[in-house]
Amino acid sequence: MAAMKKNGHLTLEERKIIETGIYNGSTKTAISKTLGKDNSTIGKEIKNHRKLTYKYNLPLECSNYQHCSYGRKCYVECPNYKPFKCTRRDVSPGACNGCEKYTKCRFNKYRYNAFEANSEYQETLVSSRAGVNATVNEIRALGELIKPLIENGQSIYAILQNHPEIDCCEKTLYNYIESGVFQDAGVSITPLDLKMQVKRKLPKAKRTEYSPRKDKSYLKGRKYEDLQNYLEINPDAYVVEMDTVYNDVSKGPFIQTFKFLKYDLLICIYQEAKDSQHMLNGILLLEEILGESLFSKEVEVLKTDRGSEFIFSDEAELRKDGSRRTRIFYCDAMASWQKGSLENVHLLLREICPKGVDLFALGVTGQSALTLVASHINSYKKEKLNGKSSFQLLEFLNPLMMRKLLDFGMCVIAPDEVILKPFLLKK
Repeated sequence: MAAMKKNGHLTLEERKIIETGIYNGSTKTAISKTLGKDNSTIGKEIKNHRKLTYKYNLPLECSNYQHCSYGRKCYVECPNYKPFKCTRRDVSPGACNGCEKYTKCRFNKYRYNAFEANSEYQETLVSSRAGVNATVNEIRALGELIKPLIENGQSIYAILQNHPEIDCCEKTLYNYIESGVFQDAGVSITPLDLKMQVKRKLPKAKRTEYSPRKDKSYLKGRKYEDLQNYLEINPDAYVVEMDTVYNDVSKGPFIQTFKFLKYDLLICIYQEAKDSQHMLNGILLLEEILGESLFSKEVEVLKTDRGSEFIFSDEAELRKDGSRRTRIFYCDAMASWQKGSLENVHLLLREICPKGVDLFALGVTGQSALTLVASHINSYKKEKLNGKSSFQLLEFLNPLMMRKLLDFGMCVIAPDEVILKPFLLKK
């Protein structure tokens, strides 16, 4: 085997070896020896690119949660609080791929994916070569520092005078703002927020970015008329409707919703951004919850609108091995009635998460909050279901899927305890 550069960039093939090593339970030391890399290189790679795929539904990860005598209202001073520790997840190899306890574990779960890690790294590499000499976390911290000061009307010059700890010049900050660096890091600072912005010209590369030609090739063979033709040939196909719910497009949070028409069942996925990669990750998470076989059966057809966050059709429809995951079809433009069943259940969702309120302040801060919301909605008895709830219908028709949702963290709420008001998230 040829000697590898110890400090060279990791390749996709090397990242695949890391993913395999994690799946097999290998230590970081073993993986680093296999690749001829430093332990720190492997450790940073896994830590920087592993993804949270399941979030613990209590404020603190406590090993005694199953025997809690304090109503699971976790706080550090609780006499029974014992921080949960997982050698595999927190020490080595640092992710949960291949863990035999993965499906039963109720604590935070992280997975490392070689393809996603390589893609993220390439994007970071391109950004660094474009002049952004900082990590995403550093950019985010800087943006969160200067954003309220800019909103207060202060200029970049004044901010730098009052904050000597900022290690960059005035021109660099202007370039970051005009190039969208802060927005990419999750902090909404735009050129229009700057003082006297009308006197500043955007860079040529950025000016042309605002009027791109829309690529609609993803609609080929996936329009609403194509869906009707498919259902005419496959009348028993199971259809799931998908959409995104939010109140603040600039900072979220965003709720990716799935409506299983057969069971009148709602599943909500928490998203921090409204873009195609996050929405694709939501579909992949749903597949992970149900398992590949059950997902392909229950989500044979995925119907959504033409929002820019849903243009991932090829990646969503086919798995990496070429097998079919689902089929995506798009409603006609300005025709929300074509997925009216989902729009109707959104009315219940909006009773808990009203329009115009700060969803973060309301309590929508993670997946556990939305799992609770969906549990109450699915436990609500409806006239259209002859006085049954969606959970009751699912339990009768598909007990396997019901068990998988319960394993994910959803729960059946007693009829008199169902809450469809905002204070549900404050309890």
